[in-house]
Amino acid sequence: MAISQIISLFLLHLLLPLASTSLSQSSHQLICEVGTGNGGSIGGTSPLPASLSKLLIKGGTVVNAHRQERADVYVEDGIIVAVKPNIKVGDEVTVLDATGRYVMPGGIDPHTHLDAEFMGTVAVDDFFSGQAAALAGGTTMHIDFVHPVNGSLMSGFEAYEKKASKSCMDYGFHMVIRHWDESVSKEMEIMVKEKGINSFKFFMAYKGTFMVDDAVLLRGMKRCKSLGALAMVHAENGDAVFEGQKRMIERGITGPEGHALSRPPMLEAEATGRAIRLASFVNTPLYVVHVMSIDAMEEIAKARKTGQKVIGEPVVSGLVLDDSKLWDPDFITAAKYVMSPPIRESGHNKALQAALSTGVLQLVGTDHCTFNSSQKAFGIDDFRKIPNGVNGIEERMHLVWDTMVESGQISVTDFVRITSTECARIFNIYPRKGAILVGSDADIIIFNPNSSFEINPRSHHSRTNTNVYEGRKGKGKVEVTISRGRIVWKDDELKVAPGSGKYIPMPPFGFLFDGIEKIDAKLVSSFKAPVPRFKSDV
Repeated sequence: MAISQIISLFLLHLLLPLASTSLSQSSHQLICEVGTGNGGSIGGTSPLPASLSKLLIKGGTVVNAHRQERADVYVEDGIIVAVKPNIKVGDEVTVLDATGRYVMPGGIDPHTHLDAEFMGTVAVDDFFSGQAAALAGGTTMHIDFVHPVNGSLMSGFEAYEKKASKSCMDYGFHMVIRHWDESVSKEMEIMVKEKGINSFKFFMAYKGTFMVDDAVLLRGMKRCKSLGALAMVHAENGDAVFEGQKRMIERGITGPEGHALSRPPMLEAEATGRAIRLASFVNTPLYVVHVMSIDAMEEIAKARKTGQKVIGEPVVSGLVLDDSKLWDPDFITAAKYVMSPPIRESGHNKALQAALSTGVLQLVGTDHCTFNSSQKAFGIDDFRKIPNGVNGIEERMHLVWDTMVESGQISVTDFVRITSTECARIFNIYPRKGAILVGSDADIIIFNPNSSFEINPRSHHSRTNTNVYEGRKGKGKVEVTISRGRIVWKDDELKVAPGSGKYIPMPPFGFLFDGIEKIDAKLVSSFKAPVPRFKSDV
C-alpha cells in the first residue's frame, strides 16, 4: 500500500468519530426543522393544532405550592378560568383524564444558556431545540441570560430577541453586566423600564472575559437597588481560579480532573461570602446562582439567619451528581461533566439536598448549556479549553421528583414551590406563572407518580450527543405538558412549532424589596452622626 493511502486511511480513522457526531447532530436538527417548519412534531408525525381554545383536565389532584386538592381545571384561550370539582362541559371541549395523577404548574427554569456563545464556540441547543426538550420534561418557561454585544446592553437584547424568534414556549431574560460606565447605567434603566428585565448578573470568575472586579460589582448592586432589580452573581474567586489553573498545568494535570482541582469549594465560598457582604453593605437583595458546595451554602445559611435577603439556587447537576466521572480515563466521558463551579465530590450533593429541603436554598435551576463531544474535545490537551456546561433542562423535573420527593425529603407541594412557584415569585411574575389558579396562564403538567423514567442520550430531545444523567432511572413521569392551553407533550410525542413562544416581561420591585427603605432608615438612624463640633482656635 502506498504511503499516501496509509496517511489517508489514518486521517479517515481520526475523522470518522467527529463525522459521525456531526451527522448525528445534523440529523436531529433536520428532524426538528422538518417536524416544525410546517407545523409538524418532533419525535412524532401528528400535526400541531393551531390552538386549543377550550380544555378540561378532569379527576386529578391539583397541586399548588400552598395546598393540594381534588379538582378539575378548565382552560379557555390559554388561561385558567375555573379550578373546582365536577366541572361540566360541552362536547366542543377537549377533555383530559387525570385520575390518579397530579395536576401541577409547569416548571420554570431560572437558569439557562441557549444559543450561547462561549469559549470559542456556540452551545448546540438553541431557543427551539432547548425549549422543545424543556417541554418534553415538563418545564413550560425558562429565563435565559443575555450578554451585551460590543459593550451595549441594548444591542445584546436585540441579538437575543432574534435568537429567541424560533422559541416554542414562554421565556424571560436576565442581563449580564461585564463592565461599567455611564452608558451601562443608563441602559440598565431602559432594560428594566422598557424591556421587562428585572435581574442583572455579575460574573466573579472567568478572568479576562466575563469577570468583573469589586468596584463594578458595587456600582452594579447600587444601580440594581435603585431600579428594583435583583443582583445575581456567579460566585467564584476568578483571580484564585486563574492561579489554580496555572498550578495544575505546571504539574502536568491537563485533563478534566484539573478543572475541579483548580477551583475548589473554598474559592466558591470566598466569592459567595464576599458578594453577600457587599450586598449587605449596599442593602440590596442578592441571588447566588448554581450553588455547588457545602462551603458556599453555609455562607448563604449564615446570611439568611441574620435576616439578609439572599437567594440560593442549586442546580440539578449539583444535587444528584458527584465529581467521580471527572477522573474517568476516557476523555469524552470525563469532559462532558465539566461545568463551573465544578460538580463536587460526594457529600456536597446530599448537603445541598438537605439545604433545599429546609429552606436554606430556595429553588432549582439547571445552568443548561450544552456542547457536543467534538466541542468538548477542544480541550483534550488543556482542560482550560473545554467548553463549560452540562444539560438538564429536560431532566430537571424528573430528577428533582425522584431525588427529593420519592426519598421523602420534601412534599408534593414543596416540589411545586422549588421547581416553579418560587421562581415566579422571585422574578415577580406570580401568579401569572407558577400556579394553577383562576387567571393564571395555562402552563400545566399532568404527572404520574407511579410511572417511571430512564434517561438516554439517544432518546432525549436536546441536540447534544451526550447526557450527564445517562442511565439514571427513577419514579415519577410527566405524561402531559400544556403550554398556554396547548397540549405540546402527550403519549411521549412532542408537538411544537418555532415562533409559538412568548417573551414574558418581568416587572421590578418584587417582594424581596419589601422593607428595604426601612432598613436603610434604621441604619442611618444608628449612625449618631454627624457629630456637631465646635471649632477652636489653635
